[in-house]
Amino acid sequence: MTVHHVQITAEAEGDLFDIGSYIARNDSPERAFGLLDELERACLALATYPGRGNSPPEMSRIGIDLYREMHFQVYRIIYEISGKTVFVYAVVDGRRDLQSLLERRLLRPKNTGTGGSD
Repeated sequence: MTVHHVQITAEAEGDLFDIGSYIARNDSPERAFGLLDELERACLALATYPGRGNSPPEMSRIGIDLYREMHFQVYRIIYEISGKTVFVYAVVDGRRDLQSLLERRLLRPKNTGTGGSD
C-alpha cells in the first residue's frame, strides 16, 4: 500500500476556518471543534487510497478530470493527486453551486503557500 502525503492548501484551510466560524456562531463552539476535527481527519485519510474519490461533475462537464472529490456529511473535499502528494484545494458545503468556485480556484495557477481564502 502506497501512503501519500496530504497537503491542505491555504484556501482549504480558509474553508475550514469559515465552516468552523459559521457552526460556532449558529450552533456551538463545541460542535464546530468536533466537526473541524472530523473534516481534518477525512482530509488526512486521503493519504491512503486517494484514488477512491470521483471527479467533481462540475469539472467533468468541461472536460477536466484532473481533480477528485470525497464526500464527508454535506461537505465536499476537492483534491488532486500529484505523485505521492495529495493537495486538498477546497472543503465546501455540497449544497452550494460550486461551478464558479471550482473554476476560480482550480483553473488558475496553483498556489499551495499561505494566503487568504476565496
